[in-house]
Amino acid sequence: MTLLTRWGKALDPDAVLPEYPRPQLVRDSFLNLNGRWEYAFTDTEPAEPAAHAEPAERAEYANTGPAEYDGEIVVPFSPESALSGVGRQLRPDETLWYRRTVRLPDGFRREGHRVLLHFGAVDQVCRVTVDGREAGRHEGGYLPFHFDVTDLLDDGAGTLVVEVQDPSDTGDRGWGKQRLKRGGIWYTAQSGIWQTVWIECVPEVHVERLTLVPHLDESCVEVTVHADAGGEPARIEVRAGDEVVGHAEAAANEPVRIPVADVRPWSPEDPFLYGITVELGADRVESYAGMRSFGVGPDEHGVPRLLLNGRPYFHAGVLDQGYWSDGMYTAPSDEALVHDIATMKRLGFTMLRKHIKVEPARWYHHCDRIGILVWQDMVNGGGPYRPEVVTAPAVSPLRLNDTRHRRFGRADAASRERFRAETRETIEHLRNVVSIAVWVPFNEGWGQFDAAAVAAEVRALDPTRTIDHASGWHDQRAGDLRSLHVYFRRFRVPRRRDARVLVLSEYGGYNLRVDGHAFSGKDFGYKRYHSADRLGAAFARLHAREIVPAIPRGLAATVYTQLSDVEDELNGLLTHDREVCKLPADLVRSVNARLTSAGGPPPPTR
Repeated sequence: MTLLTRWGKALDPDAVLPEYPRPQLVRDSFLNLNGRWEYAFTDTEPAEPAAHAEPAERAEYANTGPAEYDGEIVVPFSPESALSGVGRQLRPDETLWYRRTVRLPDGFRREGHRVLLHFGAVDQVCRVTVDGREAGRHEGGYLPFHFDVTDLLDDGAGTLVVEVQDPSDTGDRGWGKQRLKRGGIWYTAQSGIWQTVWIECVPEVHVERLTLVPHLDESCVEVTVHADAGGEPARIEVRAGDEVVGHAEAAANEPVRIPVADVRPWSPEDPFLYGITVELGADRVESYAGMRSFGVGPDEHGVPRLLLNGRPYFHAGVLDQGYWSDGMYTAPSDEALVHDIATMKRLGFTMLRKHIKVEPARWYHHCDRIGILVWQDMVNGGGPYRPEVVTAPAVSPLRLNDTRHRRFGRADAASRERFRAETRETIEHLRNVVSIAVWVPFNEGWGQFDAAAVAAEVRALDPTRTIDHASGWHDQRAGDLRSLHVYFRRFRVPRRRDARVLVLSEYGGYNLRVDGHAFSGKDFGYKRYHSADRLGAAFARLHAREIVPAIPRGLAATVYTQLSDVEDELNGLLTHDREVCKLPADLVRSVNARLTSAGGPPPPTR
């Protein structure tokens, strides 16, 4: 059954996701390429040149795709989604082609500037050509990339072709919760372009990226301007509203600490953001930062807790899969993204666990400005997975040594290195996000390997955040958190003492089918109820009997499953189309208020 959200029903194919896609590096140059493209499916031809081939070899291979295209697709919705207008699965032995013409508006390209073509994400392997000449290639389905197409757009125009292959769960790169044979906790595989495609014009010398590190205890923000600047200094300004509260000049690629007067800390209760302007030669970018710190430490009773701005802070979280009934991985609008975040905050949650997915940058921006913490999962890969590793621990205590790679679906050394590389790239991509408090490398043994070593690598990459090295089971006694998933038994605080912080990183998952708002006739969940009253009573009882009493004994964070229904899973607080909240808002708020009050007072606000 196709379930359209209210935003999907109102979608204008000629004005799809028109918002600027990169809120922490904003320029005044922006051409959105979302909307109507041509598409075609073909059988994949063998013997492509290697990705490391010389440009001349790749250009010689480049072609313009099929002679005829199958029809029209609405980008950036995957062809498997309803909003794409296609509704067809890309198979591992097929190639998906996209085509459209591009013409730069008059005055868009300035003298001495370069033209960059950006893709928010393409799942999973793609090659891009302009008028048959190759612009570049990219592998990996969840992170942004760009190509310099200055010399390929003759007179500011050209035909853009994107060629995509996606093995999904038959491959070993990050594929998340997608499966070609969907069902239960595994969802319909999606492919191709699924985030905004856009063009910008930049000076020859320009800011490539920023690294922003708040040092709350020192009342300063550390800024690194990454650029090939040839010695030209960057000018940096920090603002609180319209007031300049700090400024500096710094060489490119060298960190500089800028004192901030009268610091206003960021928190969910007061999500204050400082504006940052950087000028480098003719380039000017706008960004922002939040002054906050994350950590772990003892409370007044010596119990390990999660710290926000140096104080114990309870994370009352909800599992957020980021799937939409009509757009799949892609939200039908920016307003829809805001709806999920704002609704969970109104229900009293202080944290979202972004589960096995990397969202568009605007989602994190809304978390930053609305004020809600984020636990960020890495995207799992590897496989195939063994039931005794990924399923059995849900019902019986089992802790396996994850250096036995074959058992965990990670026998291939190249697969393990690709995961490490994707982890590094994900952290670098999201490093400046104010709201991200916790990195989660592995979940429930899915493609897990060497979790203790991976946690150490994550720590070296980013020592400012907390690490949940193995969420659920197969704890290797590393990271900052002792992380449990409990669905089929009563939750009890473990007897074994542990210096790490105790978190219940998944629980609940109570089901309720809402007629007219379900994806299919199937019904997956962990406890099934047949009325909202019984579901509400069970929800309140679970927290009163098991969760709230555990907080004084050390429980420091919870992640309820889940934000919304997803396909066969009917255990969401919201239906898959986001039209129905299954529980009274007052009930959920009161339960979350008990959790957060038991976990200690919120940080002070202005």
